[in-house]
Amino acid sequence: MDGIFSLILLLLFLWSLFSQRLARVELTAPVAFVLLGLLLSEGLGVLDLAPSPETVRTLAEVTLAWVLFTDAARLSFRALRPELGLYVRLLLLGLPLCIGLGTLLAVGLLPGVSGWAALYVAAALAPTDAALGATMMVDPVVPARIRRLINVESGLNDGIATPFVVLALAGVAAAGSTSDTHSPGSALVELAIGLGYGTAFGLIAGYGLRFALRKGWATEDVAGTGVLALALLSYTSAIAIGGNGFVAAFVAGLAFGSTHGARQRVLLFVEQSASLFSVLVWLLFGAVLVPAAFDHLTWQAALYAVLSLTVVRMLPVALSLIGSGLDRKTLLFVGWFGPRGLASVIFGLLAVEELAPPAWQSIVPVVACTVLLSVVAHGITSAPLAQRYGRASAAPGTPPASSDGPAANDLPIRGMGTGSIGARRRGRRDGHT
Repeated sequence: MDGIFSLILLLLFLWSLFSQRLARVELTAPVAFVLLGLLLSEGLGVLDLAPSPETVRTLAEVTLAWVLFTDAARLSFRALRPELGLYVRLLLLGLPLCIGLGTLLAVGLLPGVSGWAALYVAAALAPTDAALGATMMVDPVVPARIRRLINVESGLNDGIATPFVVLALAGVAAAGSTSDTHSPGSALVELAIGLGYGTAFGLIAGYGLRFALRKGWATEDVAGTGVLALALLSYTSAIAIGGNGFVAAFVAGLAFGSTHGARQRVLLFVEQSASLFSVLVWLLFGAVLVPAAFDHLTWQAALYAVLSLTVVRMLPVALSLIGSGLDRKTLLFVGWFGPRGLASVIFGLLAVEELAPPAWQSIVPVVACTVLLSVVAHGITSAPLAQRYGRASAAPGTPPASSDGPAANDLPIRGMGTGSIGARRRGRRDGHT
């Protein structure tokens, strides 16, 4: 076990050394570590990962709690106010439509999947992950407002989809059990407790930190480690009082950020820790979940994956943005760049840990196949489609938009290496090599 752990640490260090070089071939961390996991486990057989269910659950839960808290805390309602209508359309109309359409498709297409299991598949695949299209997200040829729209949607839709996933998993588990401990009714109670507790927790913590910084009792550098613990505390303490920890972490982040105490330096340590754990999740996905899931893959699951990335995503996006003033090429661009990533992987890992094998073997392969297809498809198309859309969207005789300042991305793009890509692209734009 020590040798496997050392190998993983070595891979992380080597990635940090060569991330700038790898960025030149548009290789982001999610793509790289999924491929490394597959290569080392299935190809070379040198990485024999057989983590216990407790290890898988802990890694998945800690990562998702940090990601949900950080994404929500980084949200600036004041900065997003000019385009608030677009975000509301995508998150409160497009996302439910996507879950509904995905549920109907799962019931009609996937053998042995109906009801709660179909809802799980749709909800687990509804969140998007901007990290898989990171080269597009930092490409100045794409208008900043479109990059911001995709990034904000990616940062918040996992938190909104989480209650649906929790409810669906409870329903699937209850269907195969005589106990009502994890019934949908009890899940709803947990969600309500998590919502109320997380709101109060985030407000108290945010105002407390703001007061301490103003009084000089704390510094931003040291406060960062405290916020790292705080983000995880919002999850664990909510569970301790009978609430849902994921919902609590998400709404606590929203409340914490609304106090204006969540400055970038304060959240930096949490973001970096979440990025590290995210990379481990991607490695685990490639080494463990993909091989196990593909043992039970069917042609219906593969077809669902294709439809999930196209019709199930693009049609709700188009319907939700009708009348928004965005042209057809923008609707297609935003609809396509809905990569499935970290949140879907974690939901898949949680399903494997929480459900009996007969239950997860019919639904998790669909999630794994969709994410893997997204890793390939969005990784390949990110740069060329960004360039094509950027040229098409520029007004005749005017240069493309080139805003790469803070307004371009109000939420962090998950994954390591995006900064290198952005620096390289800006260098090209300014005439440097």
